[in-house]
Amino acid sequence: MNAADLRAEIEAEYAAALDLLGSRDLLVALSDGEPDPAALLCAAADSEDAARETFREWVEKAADETLRETYAAVVAQEADHLRRVRAVADLDDGDGADGAGPMHAYLRGREEPIHRVAGGMVGRTLVSLRTHGRLIDFFEGRDAEAERLFRELRAETAECLEDGLDTLDTRATGEDWEEALAVAGYTVRLAADDLRDARRS
Repeated sequence: MNAADLRAEIEAEYAAALDLLGSRDLLVALSDGEPDPAALLCAAADSEDAARETFREWVEKAADETLRETYAAVVAQEADHLRRVRAVADLDDGDGADGAGPMHAYLRGREEPIHRVAGGMVGRTLVSLRTHGRLIDFFEGRDAEAERLFRELRAETAECLEDGLDTLDTRATGEDWEEALAVAGYTVRLAADDLRDARRS
C-alpha cells in the first residue's frame, strides 16, 4: 500500500460518512436548527481552535525533530485559519470555544507518529474538505467574504492532506499502513457519528 491507495480506500470505505459530513445535515447540526450564518462561522472557529490545540500538544510531545516541524506547520496554519474565521465572524479571541469534541479527543490520545499523521493530517483533513465544501455552498450568493474564506481554507487544508500523505509515504512500512487506515477511518467515523448525535439531540 502507499498513500494514494490509503486515501482511495478511506474515501471508498467511508463514503457514506464523508457524504453525510458534506450534507445539509451538517449545517442543521452546527446551527442547532435552521442553518444560521453566525452559528456556522462560530462552529468553524471552534473547529480551527480544536485542531490548533491538538497539533500544539503533539509539538510539545514529539521526540522526532522532523515531525515536530511538521506538526508546528499545522499549528501555524490552524492558528491563521482561526484568526481569519474570527475576523469574518467578528469574534473576539476565545469567543465560541466549545472544547475538543469526540474527534479531537480521540486524536489527542494517539501517541504513535503514524497514528497522529494518519488521523490528524489524513482523516481529519478529509472531514474538513467535506465540511468546507458544504460551507462554501451555503455562503455562495449569501456572503461573498465568507464564501471566499472557505474556498481559501479548503485549498490550504488540501495542502495539509498532501503533506500528511507524503509523510506516510516516507515513514510507513509493513503493518503501518493497516494501522494508518484504521486510525484515519475511525477519525472520519467519529466525526460522522458526532454529527448524527447532534442531529438526534
